[in-house]
Order: sequence, then C-alpha cells, then structure tokens
Amino acid sequence: MSGTSSPGEGKRMTMTSTMERRDLPKNLSMVSIMGLSFAIMAVPFGLSTTLSLSLTNGESVTVFWGWVLVSLISLGIAASLAEICAVYPTAGGVYYWSAMLSTPRYRAIASWITGWLTLVGNWTVTLSICFSTGQLFLSAVTIFHDDFVPNTWQTVLMFWGVMAVCTGINAFFSKHLNLLNTICMIWTAASVLILLIVLLATARHRNTASYVFAHYDASRSGYPSGWSFFVGLLQAAYTLTGYGMVASLCEEVQNPDREVPRAMVLSVLMAGLTGIVYLIPLLFVLPEVKMILSVANGQPIGLIFTTVTGSRAGGMGLLALILVIAIFAGTGALTAASRCTFAFARDGAIPGSRYWSQYNYNLNVPLNGLLLSSTICCLLGLIYFGSNAAFQSFVGVATICLSTSYGFPILVSVLNRRQAVRKSSFSLGKFGYAINIATVTWIILSVVLFCMPVSIPVTAAGMNYASVVFSGFATVSVVWYAVRGRKTFSGPTEVVLDGHRADEEDTRVVMKEGI
Repeated sequence: MSGTSSPGEGKRMTMTSTMERRDLPKNLSMVSIMGLSFAIMAVPFGLSTTLSLSLTNGESVTVFWGWVLVSLISLGIAASLAEICAVYPTAGGVYYWSAMLSTPRYRAIASWITGWLTLVGNWTVTLSICFSTGQLFLSAVTIFHDDFVPNTWQTVLMFWGVMAVCTGINAFFSKHLNLLNTICMIWTAASVLILLIVLLATARHRNTASYVFAHYDASRSGYPSGWSFFVGLLQAAYTLTGYGMVASLCEEVQNPDREVPRAMVLSVLMAGLTGIVYLIPLLFVLPEVKMILSVANGQPIGLIFTTVTGSRAGGMGLLALILVIAIFAGTGALTAASRCTFAFARDGAIPGSRYWSQYNYNLNVPLNGLLLSSTICCLLGLIYFGSNAAFQSFVGVATICLSTSYGFPILVSVLNRRQAVRKSSFSLGKFGYAINIATVTWIILSVVLFCMPVSIPVTAAGMNYASVVFSGFATVSVVWYAVRGRKTFSGPTEVVLDGHRADEEDTRVVMKEGI
C-alpha cells in the first residue's frame, strides 16, 4: 500500500458499491453474529453427517484428535480473518479485503478471484448442509423400517424440501434473525448435554478409554496409514468452515469493526469445545464400525442412537435434536450466501448483477440474491443422479473454496509485511506472522487432501468430484471476466469516508494509490 499523502488521509475509509442507495438496517448484534456462525458450523450435525469419512480413515484417533487439530488451525484462521475484518468491516468480506490489501495493479483480479471463491464456497456449503439434512431426514425412516433404502428421487426431493424451508425462513423471518440465532445456540448447547447424558446412561456396551483416545485403524481406506489420517480430517474441516461467511453481514451490525471479529473467533472456540463434549461420549458408546459403515445412504447417526439406547423411539428422539440443528444450519448458511451474492453483485461481478443486487427493504433481505443462491443449490443437487458420492463432492468443494478464499487475503497481508493490520483493533501482535503462515500452509495442504476420494481403489460411483465442480465454476468465472469483468470490474468502486460518500478527488486517490 502506498504511503503517499492524499486528500483523504487521516479519514476512516471503507468501500461500497455504486449500486447501493440506502444503508442496510443494522439490527444484528455480536451475539446474533456469533450465533449465526455457530449455527452454520452446527457441530453435532456436521460431525454426525460426516462421521463415515473419519471412521473409514483411522476411526477414533482421526475422529477425536483430528477434531482437536483442525479446531486449533481454524481458531488461527478465524483470528487472522478477524484481524483484517477489524480494519475493513464490509459486506464484501474476503473479496473486499483482498482488493484493499493488494497493490493497485492487482486489486481488481485479486478481488475477482477471491470473490468467486467465497461465492462458490457459500453456495456449496449451503448445498452440502441442506443435502445432508435431507439424507438425515430419510435416515429417520430407516429407524422404524429396517429395509427402507431411499432412492435417488426421494433423496433429491427431500433435499429440495429442506431448501424450500430454509429459503422461506430467510425470506419471511429475516427480521427475527437475532432471536433465531440465539435460540440456535441455546438449542445446540442443550442438545449436546442431553445427548451426553442419554448416551452414557443407556449404553449397554462401552468402549475403553484406550479405544476412544488411541485406537487407530486405517485399513478400510486403502491409503498409507499416515496419509489416511489427513484424508479423514475432511470431517472436522467441513464442520469448521462457516465462521468467515458471517463477514458478509458486517453492514447489518452496529460497530462491525469490533463486534464481528469477536463473534468469528468466539464462535470457533465455542464450536471446538462443543465438538469435544459431543465426540467423547459418542466414541465411548460407538457400536461396531463395520455395521456403521454399511448404512446405505452414508448417514449412520440414527442407527447409532437406536443401537445405543436400545429403543427406536429413543433413537428417533435423539436424532430429532440433530435435525433441528440441521435446519438452523441450513438457514444460517443460506443467510450468509444470500448476503455474499448481494455484495458481489453490487460490484458487477455476477452475470445479471443489476437484478441480483436489489435489496428488499420490506422483508429486510436481499431477496433476489437469496432466490439465486437457493436455485443454484437446487440445480447442483441434480449431480446426485449421476453419482451417489455427490455429497462428498459437495463437502469437498465447499471446504476448498471457503478455505482458499480465507487464505488469499491472509497471504496477501503477509506478502505486504502485515502493514495494513498493524493498527487493527483485533491485532495478533508479535504472533501474527507465525499464525498467518501456519494457516496458509494448512490451507494449501487441505486443497490437495479434499480433492481426494475417501478411500481407494476408486470407482466412478465413489469418485470425489470436488475438483470437477470447482473447475466448472472456475470456467464460468474466467469466461465472465474475459467477456465483461476485465472491462468493467475494478473491485469495489465507490469510497465512503466516515459514513459519507467521498468526493471525486478522494475516490480517485484511494483507488489509484490504496489506503
């Protein structure tokens, strides 16, 4: 960033789009943002729906210690993003940060790449959450009808039903997000406590502490033993991805430079501790792994609850707790995705931007962006007709896109010697370099890991198509940039100083020289 003096020097500068005509309603609190982030991560739900991934790749050691490892890494990523967010608290989130941290020459392309990564990440994490929720609802039928195996149409229709519910909540109850997110935190905490007590109280079989904390068996994966552990980290990485998505709600929060960074970090800390409390009793009562992995639709948590409690009604009761958390998660993810779509569209980076950037002030929601996000998720769900491994592909591409979108501004900040965040109100201080470099290193490794199939040898049905989905969106992004973006997109294009529109000279200087 240039140190050149400018007419705008000494003023607080943030950026917004020329399409924005009114301030968004600031009706969200720090607790609400933290609740939304916590809802998106939805720890009991995320860990339950991806349990087969880690059981295939190491069993207990991968499940528990993998969670601890990824929780610590995610805390570092969240802290790194929070440090940047405190300097640039806008709805653009990571794509805005990449633009502002880059030199003027690369500002537009850095913003474009990061923007598409985070946009696709928001869409696909919403897709994966709602898709697995649909699978989980169908698994409830299996509790009472052992021979029931949902077919492809039933799975896709149930997924579309979940999307419809989450879309409806976002469209008509957006004014009550504070209340919904608070209820989500309370419900999740109570559910984990109930699960802990019931599972330990009713289990007729208990595993040893040695099994819970030290048992490792990667023979089912086909990978070398050590590598299998890392492939199995997808379970934890998928669950701990949503914290950066809440940056897209910065413009709906009072004092976002303080409240949003705190919410991001605290939500990851809460999620990490919640996961430990949930996983330990689950592993102590875990039935035979071979039986768990034999479940047809890959969602064995209902079978686990039924087996442990010895009661179909008991199993259904515990599963119902997870299903409510799943609806909160899908709703929260779609909330963030709609805001991300709205923010990126305001800057002309999406085909049809003028339409998708409209905001419905009566409903307090970017309705067109919400409908676009929901429609794209529903269309991507059709991939399931071609591959039963579609869910793993959705999980993989969501994790890859969000992780890389988080890593890009952190990497740019490091390359610029962390100059822009030196005076951040959420400063990492002398540990900043170490934390930033460690998190970027992990993100690079995770891109390789999460493009790999869960096990080998690989069949067409069991292939991880994350790289294919990722490449498809990358093609759309590149083509649109070549057709229109390179001519019209220069990153966020209008500057606001101390909450007021900048004059022409201030805008020219900021965009030319940087802040």
